[in-house]
Amino acid sequence: MVKTNDALEILGKLSQDDPDLQEMVQVASVNAEVAQLIYAARTQAGLTQQDLADLINTQQPVIARLEDADYEGHSLSMLQRIAQALNRRVEIALVPLENDSAMLTQTIN
Repeated sequence: MVKTNDALEILGKLSQDDPDLQEMVQVASVNAEVAQLIYAARTQAGLTQQDLADLINTQQPVIARLEDADYEGHSLSMLQRIAQALNRRVEIALVPLENDSAMLTQTIN
């Protein structure tokens, strides 16, 4: 058996027989991915959290929350405001569940 340090792979193996745990891992992974996307887009634009907050007419702590992997309150309207301020667009995809864990791993890598 090959050992791994990949947290998503380890969680996938641990949760494969527990649908509730699978769902919790999936939600947490999506939240972490959205937070990382916001952070990466902001830093690539050379902006601080305060700079981005000013661009979208909000407060810096709001941006900090959005970039927190544990935050569960991402809204489409806020993501669109951020995307527009960073000269980007939001893309959303609905994918089949049967390959969801494999696709999530590929998306995050």
